[in-house]
Amino acid sequence: MFSYRLRLGVTATSILIAVGAAGCGGPSSRNKETVIRVEGSDTMVMLAQAWAEQYRKAHPEVRIQISGGGSGVGIASLIEGGADLANATREMNIQEKDLAAERTGSRPVEFTVGMDALAVYVHKDNPLQTISLEELREIYGENGTITEWKQLGVQHTACQSDQIIRISRLNNSGTYRYFREIVLGDKRDYRLGSIELMGSKDVVTMVASTPCSIGYSGLEYATDEVKCLRIAETKGGVGVEPNVQTVQSGDYPISRPLHIYTLGQPTGAIKEYLDWIMSDEGQQVALEMD
Repeated sequence: MFSYRLRLGVTATSILIAVGAAGCGGPSSRNKETVIRVEGSDTMVMLAQAWAEQYRKAHPEVRIQISGGGSGVGIASLIEGGADLANATREMNIQEKDLAAERTGSRPVEFTVGMDALAVYVHKDNPLQTISLEELREIYGENGTITEWKQLGVQHTACQSDQIIRISRLNNSGTYRYFREIVLGDKRDYRLGSIELMGSKDVVTMVASTPCSIGYSGLEYATDEVKCLRIAETKGGVGVEPNVQTVQSGDYPISRPLHIYTLGQPTGAIKEYLDWIMSDEGQQVALEMD
C-alpha cells in the first residue's frame, strides 16, 4: 500500500474497512513458532510489512513472512497452497477460484481491506502538472496518438528528442490490469514498446532517473525525485490531486479496492491475525504510515 491511507473513511489513500475476519486452512509451524505466509501485490507490501512488524511485538510466537511479486504471484501461490494470505489489487476470476478449490479442496474467500489510489508519475523537473484519462489512453493505448511531450502542451527541456518514454508493469501485476481497465478500457490493449518492470518501486525509481519518462504506481512509493500528476476526466478538464480528501470523496478517478484472499474461512492464528488487522490497533498502523 502507500504513504496516504484512509482509516474507515477518515484518512488517506487506503480506506480500511472493517468487513470481518478472514483466514485459511492453517499456518505452518516450526519449533512452536507459527509462520503465516503472505504473498502478492507489490502495492500492498509496505502496509503488509508494517502490520506484520507491529503484530509481532505483541505476538512474538507468530512470524509473518511477506513477499511481493504482484497480485498474480500471490494468487498463484494461494492456488497451489503455498500462501496463507494472498494480497491482490484485482479480483480473482472464476477460473482461478475453481482451480484453487480443485487443488487444495478449499474455495478462496475475498476480503476487501482498503482502497488504493494509483498515481501517475513524471520526473520532478517535468513542467506538466495535469493529465487527462483521455491523454493517458493515447500515450499507453494501442495505436495511441501521443508520443511527444509537446503534444501535451509542455516544453520539456530535459528531453532532446521530446519523446515520451512509457514505464509500465508486467502483465501479471494487478496494477497493470487495473490501469488497463480504468484508463484503456476493455476493448483496448497496451501499445508495444513500453518499459515493463516487475515492481511498483521499480517504476518510480525508473521515472526518477529518466527525465523523459512517465509511469504509474501506488502512492506509497512517491519520493522527492518524482511528481504525481493531477488527473482530469477529460482533456482540458480540472485535474484532481490524489490525496486524503479526493480519495475519500471519490473525486480522484484512479482508485481501486485492495483485497486479501484466503483458502476457506478463517481458522486459528490466521483468523486472529486478520481480526487484528481489522481492529482499531491494526488500522492505526496504516494511519501512522502517512
